[in-house]
Amino acid sequence: MTQIDRISGGLIDRNTPMEFFFNGKLLQGFKGDTLASALLANGVRLMGRSFKYHRPRGVLTSGSEEPNALVELGRNAYKEPNTRATVVELFNKLEANSQNHRGPLNFDLMAVSDLFLSPFIGAGFYYKTFMWPASFWEKLYEPIIRMSAGLGSLSKLEDPDHYDKGFLHCDILIIGAGPTGILSALVAAKAGAKVILADEDFLMGGRLNSENLEIDGLPGFVWAQQTLEQLSNMKNVKVLNRTTVYGAYDHGIFGALESCTDHLRESGSKPRQILWKIYSKKSILTAGAVERPLAFGNNDRPGVMMAGAVRAYVNRWGVLPGKRTAVFTNNDDGWATARTLTDKGFEVTAVIDSRNCKPIENIPGASIIMGGSIVDTSGRKRIKNIKLKNGQIIPCDCLAISGGWSPNVHLTCHQRGRPNWNSDLNAFMPGEHLPQNMSVAGAVNGSFSLSGALSEGLKVTNNVIDSLGLKKPKIKKLQASDEAYSSSAFWYVKESVKRGWVDFQNDVTVKDIKQSYAEGFRSVEHMKRYTTMGMATDQGKTSNILGLAIMSECTGKPIQETGTTIFRPPYTPIPLGALAGRSRGKNFRPYRLTPSHEWSEEQGAIFVEVGNWLRAQWYPKSGEKSWRESVDREVLATRNSVGICDVTTLGKIDIQGSDAADFLNIVYANAFGKLSVGKVRYGLMLREDGIAYDDGTTARFGENHFIMTTTTANAVLVFRRLEFVRQCLCPDMDVHIISTTDAWAQFAVAGPNSRKLLEKIVDKAFGISNEDFPFMACAEITVCNGTPARLFRISFSGELAYELAVPARYGDSLIRALMNAGEEFNVTPYGTEALGVMRIEKGHAAGNELNGQTTALNLGLEKMISQKKDSIGKVLAQRPEMNKDDEIKLVGFRPVNQGDRLVAGAHFLEKGVEEILENDLGWMSSVCYSPILNDYIGIGFIKNGNKRMGEIVHAYDKMRNNSVDVKICSAHFVDPEGDRVRG
Repeated sequence: MTQIDRISGGLIDRNTPMEFFFNGKLLQGFKGDTLASALLANGVRLMGRSFKYHRPRGVLTSGSEEPNALVELGRNAYKEPNTRATVVELFNKLEANSQNHRGPLNFDLMAVSDLFLSPFIGAGFYYKTFMWPASFWEKLYEPIIRMSAGLGSLSKLEDPDHYDKGFLHCDILIIGAGPTGILSALVAAKAGAKVILADEDFLMGGRLNSENLEIDGLPGFVWAQQTLEQLSNMKNVKVLNRTTVYGAYDHGIFGALESCTDHLRESGSKPRQILWKIYSKKSILTAGAVERPLAFGNNDRPGVMMAGAVRAYVNRWGVLPGKRTAVFTNNDDGWATARTLTDKGFEVTAVIDSRNCKPIENIPGASIIMGGSIVDTSGRKRIKNIKLKNGQIIPCDCLAISGGWSPNVHLTCHQRGRPNWNSDLNAFMPGEHLPQNMSVAGAVNGSFSLSGALSEGLKVTNNVIDSLGLKKPKIKKLQASDEAYSSSAFWYVKESVKRGWVDFQNDVTVKDIKQSYAEGFRSVEHMKRYTTMGMATDQGKTSNILGLAIMSECTGKPIQETGTTIFRPPYTPIPLGALAGRSRGKNFRPYRLTPSHEWSEEQGAIFVEVGNWLRAQWYPKSGEKSWRESVDREVLATRNSVGICDVTTLGKIDIQGSDAADFLNIVYANAFGKLSVGKVRYGLMLREDGIAYDDGTTARFGENHFIMTTTTANAVLVFRRLEFVRQCLCPDMDVHIISTTDAWAQFAVAGPNSRKLLEKIVDKAFGISNEDFPFMACAEITVCNGTPARLFRISFSGELAYELAVPARYGDSLIRALMNAGEEFNVTPYGTEALGVMRIEKGHAAGNELNGQTTALNLGLEKMISQKKDSIGKVLAQRPEMNKDDEIKLVGFRPVNQGDRLVAGAHFLEKGVEEILENDLGWMSSVCYSPILNDYIGIGFIKNGNKRMGEIVHAYDKMRNNSVDVKICSAHFVDPEGDRVRG
């Protein structure tokens, strides 16, 4: 294994060789290599294929802005597509494969799209081609697109790695560990600030690792490593390499992704990546700049690279990208690449500068062409020659191009800030509206010389230190080179006949952008979407400015008026696994357990997720063959004797204060101000627009003390709503609220024998007879010889029923005590299914009815909206459109033919009419089989439902092939007069 293009020097560890595989071939690199540098060292130039035309692609850059060299890493469940080879840290036995090709990489069968179909599939072709004929879409167009689309492939197996999330706090967050960032961190740390220094690279130092620069007489990379070592030993500094700060959010909060084990073959027990949420008082952005390309004919061939990247591979990784290199530039910095190569004894065949000026310096052995340009290249799988506009042919196997540098302004724009155009640098600079408490320094702020960047970093950091009230440390001024930099506004070669590429990954050309303009897509946002420029995995880091410049020329407006697209997080792609963290598998949606969970498990309960809770759905017994048998038994046992259900999951909110009653009057549509102490009232909440929000009961335990219950699903939402009302709508009210859902275990005890059961455990000092404790009463009591408890006489089953609450720590003991006390009454535990059946039998509205689109009138609760007080939603609930005579009303339904199955979601139609939307009368919201009525029953909404009792309509559900005739009836199927609850 000979690394044919490995040269001396570099910052790699040559004492630690590493073997890796590319497309199954065994190759060798060294510790400190990236996959891209190791491939180049082994003479590999062809690394992948472009998205649309499947053109050969080699590495273009040396950093996270790479659009070309995308590979698949690993195998089986560890396979990860679309990984930039330029940021993959090499480790032993790394496996990588090229992607986006059919057949071998060298002979991609899909290259036919470039060789023969390219004239027909330019920008916007899919918008035009696939619209007609419509019948072709499903059978022809969509299958072809799906077969061809996408980069890389997924393993479709569960990710074996694990991810984590964390929080960090600091006084100053410094983003980017180039020379400016390192100096800023040192100054801030010596001032006593708590500092976080974050950089996406595994080797901090930025351009100091890639250039021949000096600071205070030391090689730049030596100064960087010495200073970083000093920072790492300071207790008030946290140095995070391999960490990308990907987003700037409100209040000085930043998102950052740390790669912990991506560079290791075995992760052990460590997480692969950590998603950090960083809270900072101040931030300093020192993210540097990205070099952009020039567009000319066939400028995308393998071997065409950014000039700065060529220097990086030579200086940092000891790799020679080409034995005969040509340079094409519009700025001074491109010449540095030619100088670096010749200083090391490598051949530079030509330096072509688009500017009509004197040569910047003498490059021995190279043809110097000022005012020149390249119109074409040759060599399909690796560049061989370049052709100048004067017809001259120059041989080369590497072409270093430089279209100037663009500051990495992305994080400055994440809060809708807009960058400003700098015509001297021909680049966008950070604008005036930066994220809160952010400062910028160095190349990101246009200081492209090393000396200038360090000076600006020192000045900006001292200002930040002052703003924190810290004392500035004494730091001597560093001596560093002051490289000149100037550039021209030269973007593409107009004389090129062949296609010039702007977005390398998505195959967007100069012609595509001009076509976008010609067809009317002239806004930069429209142009972006029409051409797909900037929509690849690099998000336009190398292409956007070039594309905007071409559009600017087309419109005749300067670039600053043409504008930019919106910069949004993330700065680089974030794996979904990292966003999920530990929230996967059973932890994807963590659940909570009720106090009776352990007891329910002992009874063999079947559980279901309800909101965030795991609740018993039913309790099967030996011999029962279906869930229906279990549920029917539980319903009948409860209605005939007594049943117990854990209702701890209902939201419980403790409301206290001298204005508590007035507060409830505002949040509830019905009145609560005159509710007597020791009484419970059913309440309805409306949204601001008059739509029903939630329902529940609220009990008054004292003059200024109320306990509100909410539905399980809306417990958190209602609490947030109350907090909003308390803090924003009624800030002067004396009212305090706290969620006590977790603090109390609560059980419904329902059925004719419920009172008899409770009398066995309620302490004798408290009478619960019908006279002492009537329907809708509440009291604080004790049970089981002194255990504090709360008792509510409320019922959602339609039976004589109570809800008994005790502190949560007694929940398990209480369910066991209740079951023991109820043995003589054949007490039966019942789950959520039986609870739902009894609810429907009584016509109680629940989640299916409170779906965010029904009003109090629809629910038959319009009389609950008190006209004697104001409340949220009252005014808009009176809108004429919501009070029409033919409004849908909640009623009951029974099948005309006994035994016909009803389904929730079925729509109601008049018998005999066409089954179309225009004839829709309403829908069935909840359905169950009633063991009391020995038939299916349902509740739902239908126009004028309260005036149509006894009518027969058609319930139609095409999706489930269910179509039955139903009779409209009262929603109160069992005990419609309500005698049982008052017994």
